Amino acid sequence: MVEPSAHPDDPHYVTRSGWLRAAVLGANDGIVSVSSLVVGVAAADPSPRAVLIAGVAGLVAGAMSMAAGEYVSVSSQSDTERADIEREKIALAEMPEDEFKELVAIYEERGLSTETAEAVARELTAKDALDAHVRDELGLSEVHAANPLQAALASGATFSVAAAVPVLAAYMAPASAIIPTVLTVTIFALVALGALGAKAGAAPVLPAVLRVVGWGVFAMAVTAAVGWLFGVSV
Repeated sequence: MVEPSAHPDDPHYVTRSGWLRAAVLGANDGIVSVSSLVVGVAAADPSPRAVLIAGVAGLVAGAMSMAAGEYVSVSSQSDTERADIEREKIALAEMPEDEFKELVAIYEERGLSTETAEAVARELTAKDALDAHVRDELGLSEVHAANPLQAALASGATFSVAAAVPVLAAYMAPASAIIPTVLTVTIFALVALGALGAKAGAAPVLPAVLRVVGWGVFAMAVTAAVGWLFGVSV
């Protein structure tokens, strides 16, 4: 059943939050981590073969790591959600009156009068008591439910695509210009990522771009500083 909307031409984008978060995280990590890796290798050995091998290895390993990490972490979230829902089922079976009062109290805290809160709680309980408690007590819904596979695929795929950008830039650039080329392309890639992420979520573009570029540059600067501190290229 399709939920009615008061503004069908201007839909909500919160339904994208699960996969969009994972996608932006994967893409950002792909750009920043593989760019840092490529620059470090190029500083030690600027040959196209060495750079390509290191870049592709970083891309594959990073994509697998991001996908696995997202799947495991979001699965943990999903397990916690299911455990809470199961506890609500048991509570509703064993203490229905207490659970009803709890629901009334929730609606009163949101500004409803006691009479209205009781009427709302009674009608929602009659329709689907568990759904009412899952939504209003636990704060869970289909929109925000954890989806491990979706998060893993989004993160792994965007990491791969984004990581390929600095790898290709390094491979195609002259050996003497690999580092400045990769850094320049990386900045443009971060700008594009911030803009695309904002557009996908219908959010303001400029703050998203500044956030992605700022933190990306900061991460690469810290990486370079660590390499300089220890006298190695990282």
